[in-house]
Amino acid sequence: MKNIFIKIFIAFMALFMTVSCSEEFLDEPTPTDTVSPEVVFGSRAGVEAFISGIMRRFRGQYDSTDSAGLNSIFYARTLKGNDIIQSSTWFRDDYANSNREPSYRRTRFTWNYCYYMINQANSLIAGVETSELSDADKKEFSAYGYALRGFFYHQLVLEFSTAYSLDKNFPAPPIYTESVAEGKAMTTVDEVYKQIVSDLTLAVDGLTADRLGKSYINKNVAQGILAQVYQVMGNWQGAADAAKAAYGGNIATTLNLDYAKGFDDISNSEWIWGSAQSTDQSNYYWNAPASMADHFTTSYSATFINRNFVDLFSATDIRRVFVKKSAAITDLNDYRYWITRKFTFTFAGDNAIMRTAEMILIEAEAKARIPGKEAEAHTLLYYLQSQRDVNAVKSTNTGTALIEEILLERRKELYAEIGVEWFDAKRLQRAITRTGNHRVGASASLLANDKKFYLKVPQPEIDANLLIDDSVNENR
Repeated sequence: MKNIFIKIFIAFMALFMTVSCSEEFLDEPTPTDTVSPEVVFGSRAGVEAFISGIMRRFRGQYDSTDSAGLNSIFYARTLKGNDIIQSSTWFRDDYANSNREPSYRRTRFTWNYCYYMINQANSLIAGVETSELSDADKKEFSAYGYALRGFFYHQLVLEFSTAYSLDKNFPAPPIYTESVAEGKAMTTVDEVYKQIVSDLTLAVDGLTADRLGKSYINKNVAQGILAQVYQVMGNWQGAADAAKAAYGGNIATTLNLDYAKGFDDISNSEWIWGSAQSTDQSNYYWNAPASMADHFTTSYSATFINRNFVDLFSATDIRRVFVKKSAAITDLNDYRYWITRKFTFTFAGDNAIMRTAEMILIEAEAKARIPGKEAEAHTLLYYLQSQRDVNAVKSTNTGTALIEEILLERRKELYAEIGVEWFDAKRLQRAITRTGNHRVGASASLLANDKKFYLKVPQPEIDANLLIDDSVNENR
């Protein structure tokens, strides 16, 4: 842990260098290798520049093509399910559900990256709260830090612990609310979720709808993150309320068939939050899923669609239109038979992190689980379905059947974006059984509450942290 935090501190100081020149640099002599906290947190513009540096690391290049920021964590989750198939290239071990040992790159990257981002959030909060900014600016920028911290603690606990609904006392990653040089002991799933809810509640309270751009967090985004957390916790009223607040509450104005415009442009009206790129600030070929899924340009061309998943779409579903037969493959049983045009790969292509459709479906699922709210769930579900399929018919399902229909719609709408199939299976303690034409089939299936749903604690952390030893992985 000491080594990790030394690296984090160095990276933190490097981020100070993203602040552009200003009058403060001209008025006073300053070090040539860093920008002082007094300058960074001395003005609103300085803090905004610091935040911009943090958000750039959402799409950074780290260890390798399969360890490249938030998108690589989401894509690794995607490949652990049944809907998507990966060829034997980058992410192949995630696809085989065999990438979880303490010394493996997936384990080390996910742990270190999330803690790196958490430390950025802690530095932001501390810098703002000890600054001389106005009270209004302090509240807003601290809230931004709380949102970041809550988001990345949620990624950590999802990746390194059992489902919340299974065992709230299961060992979970340590909690840090300030930058420190000494490692802390493991906590519990319950403790981490209490911290997450506290952070996100503060974020929602302090943020506004304003932001520098759609790659930044605002109140709507914070509400959306909270909705995802409440889904995991089974707080259905909380999930419904937060999801509705995230997309604005008026479904008649939220979906405009922008799905057909592709998944490479953050200006898409259905995107609530995304990670923006430009050709001079790009993740290049590290930018999964687009770099893996686009078979019509120079890319890895490594992603294929399970034939059984293709069968779930009606012929008139606009999302089905994006699924194509591979020109070179004629055998339906070949794992390379079906490909998708959902994602367009360019060096300037943006990534979706949160979309309106996801929030509508979170609200629909929550309403389906709240007594007396099924009619509202039907309305929400049908609105989305009718926007995707001109021949959609309003559901008459009730109870478990309605919930299953909504969960299926989540898979059809969000495939390959955020790992939704894995996310739902884990939170609901379900198995994922490989079927169809998978390259790696039954050996990669997941039992309900399978240990392969979470990663082991990385060995470098165990070696460096006096409060965590090898026993932490004995039952993992």
